[in-house]
Amino acid sequence: MDMSVWYLVGAILVFFMQGGFAMVETGLTRAKNAGNIIMKNLMDFCIGTVVFSLLGYGIMMGEHVFFGLIGKPNWQLFTDFDGADWRSFVFQLVFCATAATIVSGSMAERTKFSSYCIYSAVISLVIYPIEAGWAWGGGWLSELRFIDFAGSAVIHMVGGWTALIGAALVGPRIGKYTKEKDGKTKVNAIPGHSMTLAALGVFMLWFAWYGFNAAAAADLKEMAQILGTTTIAPSVATVVCMIYTWLRTGKPDVSMCLNASLAGLVAVTAGCASVDAIGAAVIGAVSGVLVVESVNFIDQKVKIDDPVGAFSVHGVHGLWGTVAVGLFACNEEYGTKGLFYGGGFRQLGVQCLGVVCILAWTIVTMFLVFKIIEKTNGLRVKPEEEIEGLDIAEHGLVSAYADFVTPQNLSVYSLGASTIPTDAVAPAGGAVPPEIAVPAYGRKSDSKPGEKISKVEIIMNMNRFEPLKNALEEIGVTGMTVTNVMGCGIQKGQSRYYRGVPVEIQLLPKVQVDIVVSKVPVSDVINTARKILYTGNIGDGKIFVFDVENVVKVRTGQEGYDALQ
Repeated sequence: MDMSVWYLVGAILVFFMQGGFAMVETGLTRAKNAGNIIMKNLMDFCIGTVVFSLLGYGIMMGEHVFFGLIGKPNWQLFTDFDGADWRSFVFQLVFCATAATIVSGSMAERTKFSSYCIYSAVISLVIYPIEAGWAWGGGWLSELRFIDFAGSAVIHMVGGWTALIGAALVGPRIGKYTKEKDGKTKVNAIPGHSMTLAALGVFMLWFAWYGFNAAAAADLKEMAQILGTTTIAPSVATVVCMIYTWLRTGKPDVSMCLNASLAGLVAVTAGCASVDAIGAAVIGAVSGVLVVESVNFIDQKVKIDDPVGAFSVHGVHGLWGTVAVGLFACNEEYGTKGLFYGGGFRQLGVQCLGVVCILAWTIVTMFLVFKIIEKTNGLRVKPEEEIEGLDIAEHGLVSAYADFVTPQNLSVYSLGASTIPTDAVAPAGGAVPPEIAVPAYGRKSDSKPGEKISKVEIIMNMNRFEPLKNALEEIGVTGMTVTNVMGCGIQKGQSRYYRGVPVEIQLLPKVQVDIVVSKVPVSDVINTARKILYTGNIGDGKIFVFDVENVVKVRTGQEGYDALQ
């Protein structure tokens, strides 16, 4: 295989990671912000392309001056079409976009879109290019043989620590932390709306990570070795995390295991070409525990709201993976062997020096960037906009899920039209003209005068709905209204955990079935429902019976008994 072709294929795979990050972030946050998140992940790549091509690439890959601290741009992309290194530009561009997009998740659901565009542009313009140039562009760290093969420190640590700073300055989401009567701060779980999307994003990222780590492989042998370590570390991390959360909370935590897969990938990225299977396994095993403890520490102890664990996955494990190279490196082609392989402390010292300097650059510059944005444009949306959701507040998007438009959003959406055309809804068969039907209100039923009308409201477990529906049809019930509801009675919910935080589920998911009957005896409905729903356990449900004063059929104007037939 031509490795130069693989180099570009790897760059394409890295671009595909944008979709993975978008899915993870969307799945672990609430549906009312899904469109905003997709827009951010789209724009950080597009904005990043503009600013990186104008200046960032030149700073990163130009001739380094001032003791190797910064590259001198030559703008060859614009002045020398044939002589420009387009291969290098495309490759570095997609990596730059990855660093910028990591920040999005930690500040999700409450950050102004305009502010996001600004700091994303700054990251791609100068923050990433300068420190990446130190390690990859011929700067001073590369001269010391600092090893970060695919970007644990240069990309992930920078993105993760920027995410932490941003999340701290923008503040937690409304309702994440509340004060109790004793003055203590209570941590509340805010579950994401789609674990399926989050899992899809992780699989997309893992798949694309093979290009992320192995794109710069020198030959097929090294490429295969990199693919091996890139598989071992996240696999071990996920298994360890599953066992650890299982022992810790009594159940294996799904979202934590998804984070662990990414944490293992991040951690092995620096040394993917330098460590053997044992080193990769140890790096992954540490990651499986470290990601859980890091998420819990940031969320519950430091009380910084990071909805997707961006700092824990990228910031913490970018640091851990970079330092781990100094412990487990065994490929002398990329530097001295690590401490555990007889290389002494030299490589470990170089790795720690690189981590400290990159962190110092990132923390100082990004803190200043965020503070300037906060004082000028503002970082956070208004409370009412956050509650309503950023889809509608920031983009005028009623919902990213068209079939699940909420009534309040629908009312906002309809403000743009003064009237709704009368022919907007096609009449059903046997339509009665409005001039006949509307005046019919007030006419009493002639067929069954005084017949009693009752409403039966059944609150029940979801899994019994189909048997109940079939049984009610057998006794002549032909109409019902079914609603997914949340509620509790004596049962008082169940205790569970979301990302290590206890979720107080006083409200359980139930189904509410509303039936209005007159011809069918109420006793038949009640007896049928009890027979189907009864298990003898708490939580079987309740049945409420109400008297109904009248029923009016809109289409014909029939009332009472007749309206139900």
